[in-house]
Amino acid sequence: MFAGYESLITTMALTGILAFSFHVVLMAGQLSLGQAGFASLGAYISTLVVPETPLFGGLSPVLVGIPVGMAVGATAAFVLGLPVMRLRGVFLAIATIAFAEVVRILMLNAEWTNGARGLRLERWVTPELAWFVLAILVYAFWRLGPSRIGRAFAAVREDEVAASSMGVDVARTRMTSFVASGAIAGLYGVLFAYFVRRIGPSDFGFSMMLDGLVVAVVGGFLVFFGPLLGSAFITMVPEVQRAAGLEAGWIHPFVTGALLLVVILLLPGGLSSIAGYLHGRLRRSPPPAPSTGPRAGNEPPELPELPAADTPVLTLNGVGKDYGGVHAVHDVDLELRAGEILGVIGPNGAGKTTLVNMISGHVAPTSGDGHVLGRKLGAAGGAHRVARAGVSRTFQHSKLFDRLSVLENTLVGTHLVSKPTFVRRLLWLPSARRDENRAVSQARRQVQRVGLADREHVPAAQLSYGDQRRLEIARALASHPSLLILDEPAAGMNRVEAAELSELIRSLAADGVTIMLIEHNVHMVLDTCTRVVVLNFGEVIASGPPQVVASDPQVIEAYLGSDETGREHV
Repeated sequence: MFAGYESLITTMALTGILAFSFHVVLMAGQLSLGQAGFASLGAYISTLVVPETPLFGGLSPVLVGIPVGMAVGATAAFVLGLPVMRLRGVFLAIATIAFAEVVRILMLNAEWTNGARGLRLERWVTPELAWFVLAILVYAFWRLGPSRIGRAFAAVREDEVAASSMGVDVARTRMTSFVASGAIAGLYGVLFAYFVRRIGPSDFGFSMMLDGLVVAVVGGFLVFFGPLLGSAFITMVPEVQRAAGLEAGWIHPFVTGALLLVVILLLPGGLSSIAGYLHGRLRRSPPPAPSTGPRAGNEPPELPELPAADTPVLTLNGVGKDYGGVHAVHDVDLELRAGEILGVIGPNGAGKTTLVNMISGHVAPTSGDGHVLGRKLGAAGGAHRVARAGVSRTFQHSKLFDRLSVLENTLVGTHLVSKPTFVRRLLWLPSARRDENRAVSQARRQVQRVGLADREHVPAAQLSYGDQRRLEIARALASHPSLLILDEPAAGMNRVEAAELSELIRSLAADGVTIMLIEHNVHMVLDTCTRVVVLNFGEVIASGPPQVVASDPQVIEAYLGSDETGREHV
C-alpha cells in the first residue's frame, strides 16, 4: 500500500509527534528546548524493556516501550522543571538546552548505551503505527483547546499576571505543559529509535531540537493542527526539491530557514493562519449560544454564597509597603464590610495601586497585617490563592488576553467556578458538555451585563479602549467574586459611559458583591460609593461618607484643590 513511500510518510508522522512536544509548551508561552534530552532518555531506557519478538496477536513490541518512554520523559521533565520553571524566555531556553547536552554526554559515555557506536534495533515502527499515534495526539489537542486547562494554557501564554488574578495557578499550569512536553518527547524517542534501527547520542542533538521547533512554529501553535500542517510542509520540501531536479544540499536548510523567518515576521500564527476559514472555525470555538428558556446545561455553574451583609471582608492593621527607602504605603488601617462600595481616591503616586496589589496578593506587605476573606495578607501562594478566596480585580492598565475573543477572555474568568473537563472531553462524556455549557452561560451573562454581547467573538485587541475596560470587568465578574476591586475602570470612558458603569457598580452591590473602586473621576466616586478613603503619600488622610470627605480641608488641599478647580472636581 505504501510501497516506496513508507520512509517518507513515517518520517512525516514522527516529525509531527516531535513538533507536538514543542507545541504544548508554546501553548503556555514557554520556550523549552530540552525535548531532545527527554527523547534520548525515553529511547534508550525503552530498549531495556521492549521484547525482541512480536507480542501476542502479532502486535508490535514497541507498544511495551511507548508507556515506558512517556513515563521516563514526563518524570525527567518534572524533575528538571522543579528548578527551571522559575525561569522565563531565553533563560529557560538556555537551561533546557544545557539539560539536553548533559543527557547527550551521559549517553555518549555510558557503557550500556554502547557509547558513540550506538545501539542496533529491529524496525518495529510501521507507517500505520506512527500515524495512529499522531492521530491520537491531534485528537487530544483538539479536545484540549476548549477545556478548562486549555483556557489556562492560553491565559498564561497571554499574560501571567492577569491569569493569576483569575485564579489560574501559573506555576502548576506551566509545569503541566512542561511535563506533557517531556512525555510526548519520550514517546517520540521510542518511535524514532525503533524506526531508524540504529541510534546514537548524536541522533538526539541540537539539530533534533531545531527541527521540532521549526515545525511547531511554522505550522502554528495557536491551533491544534499546527504541528500536522508544519510537518507535512517541511517534510515535503526535499521531495519537491528532488522532483524539480535540484540536488544542491544547501537548498533544503535555506528554504526552511527562510520560511521560519517569514513566519516569525509576517505570520505569527504560522501557516495555519493562512487557512482563515479553518482557523476561525476550529480555534477553540465555544459551544453555540444557549437558547432562551430553561434547558439542561444552560444554567450557570453552582456558585458559592456571598458573605452576609455587614460581614467584615477586608481588615488592614498598620499595613505598609516599602521599596528601599520609599514608603509607597504607610501604616494603613482599613475595614471593608460586605455590601459596601468603597472609593479610594488620591493624587498620582498616592499608593492606591500598591495598596490594591497587596490586597490581591501580587505583592506582600513589608509591615502590618491584615486579612481578606479570611486569608492572611502576604500568605504563601500568591495572587491565585487570593482569587480563590473570592477576590477578583481589574488593572490600572488593561491586562487582557489580546489574541482571545471577548467570550474567551471572559471564560478564563470562570476558571474558579467551572470544573475540569479535559479527560471527560476525551471520552465524550455528556457531563463535560454540560459543564462547558454552564461555563459559557456564566461568561455570556457577564458579557451581556457590561454591554458587549454583540462583540463576543471579536479579539480583545480589536476593541476600543472603553470596551476593553468593560471586558476586564466582565472577566472579573465571571469568577463570581465576593470582593471586586476596580482599578480606574472609567479611564477612557465618556460621561455617558461612566454613568452606565456607575449604575452597574451599584447593581452589583445590590446583588451582594463588595466593591473597592479606585478612580480619578471624583464625581463618579462621590455618586457611586457608600464610603470614601483618601490616600496621600501612602497614608490615609480622610475616611468617611462621600460628601463629608469631599468637604474635608485636608482632602481639598491635597487632591481636590482649593479654588474653582476643586469645585469642578466635586
